[in-house]
Amino acid sequence: MDRILTASDRFEMVLAWIAGLLWLAPLAYVIIRAFIIESPGGVSFGFENLVGAWERAPFGQYYLNTTILVVGITLAQLVIGVFAAYAFARYRFSFKDALFIFVLIQLMIFPEVFMSENYRTIASLGLLDTITGIGLPYVASAFCIFFMRQAFLTVPNELVEAAEVEGASRLEILWKVFIPAAKPSLIAYALVSVSTQWNNFLWPLIVATTDDTRPITVGLVRFLAPETGLDFPKMAAGTVIVIAPLLAAFVIGQRGFINSFLRSGIK
Repeated sequence: MDRILTASDRFEMVLAWIAGLLWLAPLAYVIIRAFIIESPGGVSFGFENLVGAWERAPFGQYYLNTTILVVGITLAQLVIGVFAAYAFARYRFSFKDALFIFVLIQLMIFPEVFMSENYRTIASLGLLDTITGIGLPYVASAFCIFFMRQAFLTVPNELVEAAEVEGASRLEILWKVFIPAAKPSLIAYALVSVSTQWNNFLWPLIVATTDDTRPITVGLVRFLAPETGLDFPKMAAGTVIVIAPLLAAFVIGQRGFINSFLRSGIK
């Protein structure tokens, strides 16, 4: 039987709708504004702003740079995070608790605190204005290590013992037991990492100085907000170009995305 909605349920539903509409309103305005064409003859809808924005900046190169950067960082974070989390969750070694505390401390520090030191390091390695230089400070994620460790701790010990009885090595246990059991958490973290790195702006702005390395967020601001003034219709169109891939991916795979977050425990 369907549960009868109480007054409290209806009130919470109304608040949820209001919060959702308030959150969506700026995005909806930018998307609508990108298709509004103002002319002396009046206002119409079309793709001229999008075409103009695309021709005004090399978005094809920006998309390529961003894709390489995001995929590389996410894969590196997952590999390093999985191995580190496996060690913290499964094995005993000297200073294990102290090292894990250092990992947790990194979660409390804003990345901007290390920006000047990271810049000196990247410059000393000769990696300024390279995709490697943009991504290197992010290849190890404390949150990924912590998050995957928590997921690995939920793996039943019976599965591990069964794999050991069959003669599986440590890497085989990781690959055949822990990773399949933590698959929702892996997918959920990958989604968070892709979204975060796709929208990263400040560090790439400092390191990337040419179109060959600029990601799409930096390119958008660099070419669509010149010193001569802000062309808001073009800016709105550029914003749509930037968010379109992530928005399309979410719309297409929203059920799988939501299920991954629910199974992983992210709220």
